[in-house]
Amino acid sequence: MSSSSNKLEEVTIATQPIFTGKVISLQVDTVQLPNGKTSTREIVKHPGAVAVLAIKDGRMLLVDQYRQAMGRTELEIPAGKLEAGEDPLDAAKRELEEETGYRPRSIRRLHSFYTSPGFADEIIHLYVTEDLEEGQYAPDEDEFLHNIEVTLDEAWDLIANGRISDAKTIMAVQAWQLYHLTGKFGYDNE
Repeated sequence: MSSSSNKLEEVTIATQPIFTGKVISLQVDTVQLPNGKTSTREIVKHPGAVAVLAIKDGRMLLVDQYRQAMGRTELEIPAGKLEAGEDPLDAAKRELEEETGYRPRSIRRLHSFYTSPGFADEIIHLYVTEDLEEGQYAPDEDEFLHNIEVTLDEAWDLIANGRISDAKTIMAVQAWQLYHLTGKFGYDNE
């Protein structure tokens, strides 16, 4: 397999920074293609993020938040970006408590996945917890959130009517459904 992958590899010749912001940066890479020709790739750089499937008394914790890029509110699982050098597990615990007021007594990683590998390097580390205790609700100063708790059936209804439409939350609902059917949250052995 590696010999086939090597035949597909692109070699970066040059990188031109375009924009550096609070959350992302944008660069344009000039690459040499496998056939020797060159092309450009617009790349969004992101520090990575975490998301938490938190289940309390058989209900999933969701955050309702206005999303400017979408022009509307979106129901999502608690999530947030990694700070520089931050361990994803620590970030998951921090984000869950900040956004919901619950602290996980135990938590584990389900999966890590790239959100849009065609143009971005953002990776999200998805965690799950069913063991929560009261913590300190403390959203960021520019975060305005409303918390709700939903059953699995309600989550599917919210997906069907478009109130949940982001990949990380849909993936979390599917993992929760799999847990209901098999006792496992995916490829884990518990």
